[in-house]
Amino acid sequence: MWLEEIDEKWTLFLDRDGVINTRNFDGYITKVEDFIFTPHFLSSIPILSVIFGKIIVVTNQQGIGKEVMKEKSLLEIHRYMIREIHNVGGRIDQVFYACNLKNENNDRRKPLPAMGIEAKNQFPTIDFKRSIMIGDTNSDILFGKNLGMKTILYKSAEKITENADFEIDNFNELTIRLKR
Repeated sequence: MWLEEIDEKWTLFLDRDGVINTRNFDGYITKVEDFIFTPHFLSSIPILSVIFGKIIVVTNQQGIGKEVMKEKSLLEIHRYMIREIHNVGGRIDQVFYACNLKNENNDRRKPLPAMGIEAKNQFPTIDFKRSIMIGDTNSDILFGKNLGMKTILYKSAEKITENADFEIDNFNELTIRLKR
């Protein structure tokens, strides 16, 4: 299986809400206090940081476009997330976020490929054929497929219809599979 081929030439793309942190199905994560890492994420990210050459977060944050939160708050949440990941020996190489409303001009939201293309422009060594997208929604899986990536569904309460290449209940399952 392709999971055995993964090395430092591969890039890991991660959705945020529902994958890195628990998702608020009734609204948005608007402050650091509401940001809670998913089970096993913090213990797994140091292992993933050794295996993958790049780790990129791609996240739709429409709450800014809806004026539910300010971009400043989003950046504070991302600084906290990166700091906590760094404190356990992991890393995130970059966070890309789309704060526009759905179907606006210059739509950057997943499943459209804009954030992936921006990542490749910033990190030219990214090869989408050697990339994995982990997400918990149809738009995450379609984003990965639209760019030719392998896809992993992080199973959650979200109802999805897209088929991913692989499914996990938590990151511990993935790291066990990737450890050599």
